[in-house]
Amino acid sequence: MLIQNNNKKVVAVHDLSCIGRVSLNAVIPILTSMGLEVTPLPTALLSCHTQYPDFTFLDLTTEMRKIIANWKAQGFRFNAFYTGYLGSPEQVQVVSELIQDFRRPNDLIVVDPVLGDNGHLYKGMNEEMVGQMRELIKLADVITPNMTEMFLLLGEPYRNNNFNDNELKSYLRALSQQGPSIVIVTSVPVIDTPHLTSVYAYNRNGNRYWKVTCPFLPAHYPGTGDSFTSVITGSLLQGDSLPLALDRAMQFTLQGIRSTFGYDYSNLEGIMLEKVLSNLNTPIQVSSYELI
Repeated sequence: MLIQNNNKKVVAVHDLSCIGRVSLNAVIPILTSMGLEVTPLPTALLSCHTQYPDFTFLDLTTEMRKIIANWKAQGFRFNAFYTGYLGSPEQVQVVSELIQDFRRPNDLIVVDPVLGDNGHLYKGMNEEMVGQMRELIKLADVITPNMTEMFLLLGEPYRNNNFNDNELKSYLRALSQQGPSIVIVTSVPVIDTPHLTSVYAYNRNGNRYWKVTCPFLPAHYPGTGDSFTSVITGSLLQGDSLPLALDRAMQFTLQGIRSTFGYDYSNLEGIMLEKVLSNLNTPIQVSSYELI
């Protein structure tokens, strides 16, 4: 008797940066460690990620179209589509067509709307990309913007302090009204408590709001957003509830930062994933999520 392979397959639409634990270098090991089969769809090939002062960049838009056409011709099917860095408005359109052509009713669509951070657009991003990303999130089930991206998607001026829960809830609800049933906003500062940071989430199905707070360490590591959203994606595909997925993603990211913090090490390389990947198979010991 042959036993059917029931592994869930995730199309990961991200760039491949040769140096740095970001994008596909983070997405593939995390999702694979969570028992998922990853099908990469690279958007670009970079010598190192874009936060380095110098890098090479090979646009793979034409190849993306060829790959998708080949998949379609052979009738391949997937259980989830997870998008991160997209390098041009044309790539956003390619991804939109991919989702519309392949999506089945129970497939999961996760969009990490990579646009900027700390109140500024990333290199290569512009208002056209913001407009295209507003269209892409209409197709998503889950989106995971940071604070900067939340305001860009809403067309609101950037702010980074003096938020209360009711304000955050209104922003989450407004983004959900654009399409995604689950909105997760990361890197939310805690009022009058600079050593803490929060993640807020809204699930339109059930009309519930969640918050997870953890210690803030004074170090910046590229790729933590990729790691966080990868764990969210893997957890939801494993059948976890939204608050449990938030807990797992927050704890894993914090463990990664703590395992790296203090080394004589270039932060640009990202968190040392190799030290914490095994933790993805460890049950959550202490839940810190709140219903707000």
